[in-house]
Amino acid sequence: MSHVHGKLAKEVVKGSIVSSTVHTGSKLMSNVAKHPILVFGLGLVGGYLIYKYRKEIISSTTSMVDAGKDFVLQQKENLEDIVAENKE
Repeated sequence: MSHVHGKLAKEVVKGSIVSSTVHTGSKLMSNVAKHPILVFGLGLVGGYLIYKYRKEIISSTTSMVDAGKDFVLQQKENLEDIVAENKE
């Protein structure tokens, strides 16, 4: 149970870091957008990196989805237990 929460927390932290990076990088991207060759180059680099790390991205996403499902099922069971206790 603790392992699932640890994995979920780790993925949430990763998401928060990515979100803050995207937010702070928005000004940089607005400046880059004024130069079409830079946009093309960034697209090539991004595509290459996504292709290179596609298996890691897929496995990370799958593990995050599985951890989320496990967490939701556990919370559902906890809620059912609480409702059963209240009925008694």
